[in-house]
Amino acid sequence: MSDGTPSRDAGSPAGRSVIRGIFRLARFKPEGFVEFTASRQAFLNSLAPLIAFPLVGWLLMMMGGAGIGAFTDLLVTVVALLAPPVISASLARILGREAAWLRYAVAFNWCQWAVPLAAVLVLLVMGIMTRLGLTEVQAAIGALFGIAGYGLSLHWFLARHGLALSRGLAVLFVVLLNVGTITLVMLPHLVIRLLG
Repeated sequence: MSDGTPSRDAGSPAGRSVIRGIFRLARFKPEGFVEFTASRQAFLNSLAPLIAFPLVGWLLMMMGGAGIGAFTDLLVTVVALLAPPVISASLARILGREAAWLRYAVAFNWCQWAVPLAAVLVLLVMGIMTRLGLTEVQAAIGALFGIAGYGLSLHWFLARHGLALSRGLAVLFVVLLNVGTITLVMLPHLVIRLLG
């Protein structure tokens, strides 16, 4: 690719490592993309753990006697997990980047695990800062901006290099992706409220 991203066909499938890919992309290194296979099976593999954890949590809540609220929470979580691939596939098609979408989507799903790890580091730093005199409110605001800033920056980086978008187009892509996801996540809540 002309933007300096490594070739999408680089590296043999046997030599690829999801962990190495996550680690590289989480540090904003485009060569991390070569660690991910662009196949439907790879996409399903990347999605499976994201769905498995909330599903197990829901089953445990149901065994504990949780009611419709637990099902609503599960529905919202599943929508939040499935909305980004659906929305990004549509945007990639509109932008003429459909051929690059599958590898982007696989990397995007796996890199969702980098955000909680970054959150732990941000919270650790904010904890140290509170010991040095930062108020708890300031630390909470700093943590919120730090985590959200990292997550959005990572999403922008993945769109920019995974789909070979310009900087501005990658910003627009991330905005549309997040606004669309938030809208779809809110719909079940609205429906539940309307149904009483």
